[in-house]
Amino acid sequence: MLKENLNTEFEKAYLKVSNTLLKLPPDVMLKFYAYYKQATLGNNYEKSSGAIELRNAFKLNAWVQLSHISEEDAKKEYINLVNKYLK
Repeated sequence: MLKENLNTEFEKAYLKVSNTLLKLPPDVMLKFYAYYKQATLGNNYEKSSGAIELRNAFKLNAWVQLSHISEEDAKKEYINLVNKYLK
């Protein structure tokens, strides 16, 4: 897939997730979060913030577990998740 096409498909997938009314399971939402962060920021981890530290720790952990994949591969996996759960 061309990089231009991948970025366009990724943006479409992101909008689909952002606008869905479906209540997805927490583990699926965590995957969306982690792949999105890896796709957009790579391994440039952000310090978790907010009052709910346990939730933020889970989110950061899910993201760190994807450190072995490229930003491009993370975009592809994000698109695959959208196609699997939000047809």
